[in-house]
Amino acid sequence: MKKLLCEPLLHFLLLGAAIFMAYGFISKGGNDEPGKIVITQGQIDHLATGFAKTWQRPPTEQELTGLIRDHLREEVLCREAIAMGMDKDDTVIRRRLRQKMEFVSDDIAAQTEPSEAELNAYLQTHAEAFRIEQQFTFQQVYLNPQKHGDKLEQDIALLLAQLNQEGNNADIAALGDSFLLEHDFTAVPAGEIKKQFGEEFAVKLSAVPTGRWQGPVESGYGVHLVMISERSEGRLPALSDVRDAVRREWENTRRLEANEKFYQKLLKRYNVTIKLPELKNPVESK
Repeated sequence: MKKLLCEPLLHFLLLGAAIFMAYGFISKGGNDEPGKIVITQGQIDHLATGFAKTWQRPPTEQELTGLIRDHLREEVLCREAIAMGMDKDDTVIRRRLRQKMEFVSDDIAAQTEPSEAELNAYLQTHAEAFRIEQQFTFQQVYLNPQKHGDKLEQDIALLLAQLNQEGNNADIAALGDSFLLEHDFTAVPAGEIKKQFGEEFAVKLSAVPTGRWQGPVESGYGVHLVMISERSEGRLPALSDVRDAVRREWENTRRLEANEKFYQKLLKRYNVTIKLPELKNPVESK
């Protein structure tokens, strides 16, 4: 029994029932007479509060009268529309009702506070979503194979020797061939390198030794001479570093689970028949 009372779904059902009962009472103005409309003080206060939140001030007497008049107009027209069956098979209304039901479920799921253990378990289970990619800090000099032709290998060897000889004094912007991308890259994730240079370049960059000009490394543009000054391996961050992101995803998962659990609970009340169109007989081969 104690376990049942702690079940979030039970809280959801009770809250939902209370909301719908309260809504029914308010919409009728506390009276079962279909032709009678009673606008209560509570409803008037609600209208005034909504106005104050929007305009950052309470409504004047004239504005409040206008709010009440508009509310009455809405009540009359809505009742008449429902009486005429205008709410039936209306896609917009059906979607809005579905949203309101899911909002109630969302509110219940949001009341649950995750523990450290739950957040850490979520981080471990969904490690790929939070993993920090391998990052590279490097320089590159581009060579256009079409421009160098048969002398490409020779030009690569000469340029590579020059770069390693001059070291940090080398003016890499003046060397090699013109290129759209930058010569210097700092702490660039592997995924971004794949977007700019292609997957083959990123894969080879992972195997290039650091601290010295190496090459050629091929990309979708041609060939490059590269010098990696720093390479940090990919890792799963500590919970303290990504707590907000983990909690946000944990809450979203809980919300989806709560909605699905509630829906499945409601679905059991119905005997569902899905009438699929009959398939035409296949044409017999002659």
